[in-house]
Amino acid sequence: MTPFHWLLTIWGVLTAILVVLLIYRSTLSMHEDDQLFLSNPDSPMHTEQTELLEKMSKLTPMLKIFGTASGAMILVIGVVFVYQSLSAVQ
Repeated sequence: MTPFHWLLTIWGVLTAILVVLLIYRSTLSMHEDDQLFLSNPDSPMHTEQTELLEKMSKLTPMLKIFGTASGAMILVIGVVFVYQSLSAVQ
């Protein structure tokens, strides 16, 4: 395999992980309530909301990392493609 194919494979894996994380985040946000009942902090709904917010806060940095890595890889792939195309012409 050429380095270009390796880059495409790595980008595909990063993007697939990013898509799975985005789908997971959307399923978590579907269960998020629009209103929070503050009257009883020991209620099951309050506990569930707290756990959900913790999961979302842990997921956000991973989304940023994989999104940035996927974007950077597509830029690297573009640069490598242009470089290979220009070197093939000469």
